[in-house]
Amino acid sequence: MLGSLILLWICVCLLFLHLKNQRPKNFPPGPTPLPIFGTIFSLNLQNPLKDLERCYGNVYSLFIGSTPAVVINGFHATKEALVTKAADFSGRPHYTLISDFTKSKGLIMADYGPGWRARRRFSLLTLRNFGMGKQFMEDRILGETHYIVEQLEKSAGNPLCPESIFHNAAANIICQVVFGRRNDDEFIKLMIHPVTEMSNLITGPWAVLYDSAPMIRHLPLPFMRVFKYYEVCSLEKTRVPGEPQDFIDCYLDELDKKGDFDPSFSEEEMIVCILDLHFAGTDTTSNTLLAALLYLMNHPHIQECCQQEIDQVLDGKDQASFEDRHNMPYMQAVIHETQRMANTVPLSGPHCTTKDTELLGYSIPKVNAESLHHQAQCQVSDGVV
Repeated sequence: MLGSLILLWICVCLLFLHLKNQRPKNFPPGPTPLPIFGTIFSLNLQNPLKDLERCYGNVYSLFIGSTPAVVINGFHATKEALVTKAADFSGRPHYTLISDFTKSKGLIMADYGPGWRARRRFSLLTLRNFGMGKQFMEDRILGETHYIVEQLEKSAGNPLCPESIFHNAAANIICQVVFGRRNDDEFIKLMIHPVTEMSNLITGPWAVLYDSAPMIRHLPLPFMRVFKYYEVCSLEKTRVPGEPQDFIDCYLDELDKKGDFDPSFSEEEMIVCILDLHFAGTDTTSNTLLAALLYLMNHPHIQECCQQEIDQVLDGKDQASFEDRHNMPYMQAVIHETQRMANTVPLSGPHCTTKDTELLGYSIPKVNAESLHHQAQCQVSDGVV
């Protein structure tokens, strides 16, 4: 009798989960989901999204556990979602690994609204004031360029892994804006590399498992606490209010002005904003540099043309400047082509709909389609742009 009741209970649960995983009316097509697991077993680990795109088209749906998600490919679909109907698709989901890690705070994973707009406006203004597009930033980049050259010269004739060299240089440019100083390689290894590891985690298969299986969502993520007490609190002790030297000083001054009256600004928000700046500024830059190195090594004639243009424009100067880029069309074309081919960020952060909407004739309801993973790529006849 007990065995029959247990079996009946299991069948009822499976039936409930099966009904819960049904696609809404006029929802984008996709592989059939399984109870609990969703469509995870339909994904090819080598190239999961491309195979599904060939089968279902530029707009299709998946189930991450029991949660439906929409994947967008192609120029027209992406433009409609992110440009034409940008406000409809500007939300952020609250159930993913990255949103739990950031507590939906900061800039990247914060909900679209007045608070996010205020923090974005403040961050852009502060970054501009501390060198974005100014001589300050140019000097910092040139300093890190000298560091890269020095490290490469030390390894001349010996095998080396350039990943750490490029990553440390990119991280230090961000550090000088955020913390007001350059840090040695040991600090980068101690504090910045965990950011990279977290980035790999939230974009890898563990993130899919986390999003699909709620039972593992309470595993400790201690890095935010370590980062907070090691770096931010020590900087607050040494700052002079009203005389900001870096991004953190500006943020703390803003906190002093607003007090507890504006929930858009807090120490927790500041921590996540700092992490967001590192996520956005370190990995993409270092990976682009790595890709450029690889492509130029494999295409020495391109490397030679770049060198010729640089030598011609510099005309005896020791180093390039931001202004020189206007006279280097070939070099700029190589950089853009590297970014196109390397595609270092094939998927952006997950979005969710802010209201019931449509996309290329498909209905995307606010409640059911909570996650929109989009792939901002344009398809051409012979490959991916």
